[in-house]
Amino acid sequence: MHIRPKPWARPELEASPIFVPRPWEEKNHWRMRFAHPERPLFGEFGCGKGQFMAQMAAAHPKTNFIAVDMIDTMLGMARRKITIAQNTERPDNVLLTAWDVERIDHIFGPGEHFDGLFINFCNPWPKRQKHKKRLTHIRQLEKYKVFLAAQAVIHFKTDDDGLFEDSLGYFAAAGFAIADIRRDLTAAPIEDYAVTEHEAMFSARSIPIKYVRAVLKK
Repeated sequence: MHIRPKPWARPELEASPIFVPRPWEEKNHWRMRFAHPERPLFGEFGCGKGQFMAQMAAAHPKTNFIAVDMIDTMLGMARRKITIAQNTERPDNVLLTAWDVERIDHIFGPGEHFDGLFINFCNPWPKRQKHKKRLTHIRQLEKYKVFLAAQAVIHFKTDDDGLFEDSLGYFAAAGFAIADIRRDLTAAPIEDYAVTEHEAMFSARSIPIKYVRAVLKK
């Protein structure tokens, strides 16, 4: 998603109690950043403008969330949506940080014990020589496994047919069991699952949204 830089984004993030500016310093200790570290922990990798995270965090106040994106402008808009949705500048169940998900192992370690991840409409990288950059590629899944808890779940949505079918293979090869597949969420929606900006846009164009829930076999 291309978007014009917002000069206010980084200053607002730096001033926000839910933004983590040096995420590498929190490796293996992220849970302790939350008021209730014992609660379930979920991450969203590539949170974009934050519509999905704002809805999920507000709807699940007893679940902790960490949203990651590498673009400050996206995170700035996400912060605004999250604080508006919860009517507070200090929601206690969500953190934001700026980082490249391809290097996610630099900021998350075995101490995190994520219960699940959300990967929504990531770049499909259709050219074969770029497939390793996909957020669902085996190379990435192996990195995620280091900080996922036993039986952790990855929820994946995309509009891209090629990425979806390849991802089913990636999950299987990396030791995940496919628990749910839906090739058109409009026809078979998921209860209590927020809609992303991309999902709303593609659905309006009658483009089927594909979904898979993959469970780590440990």
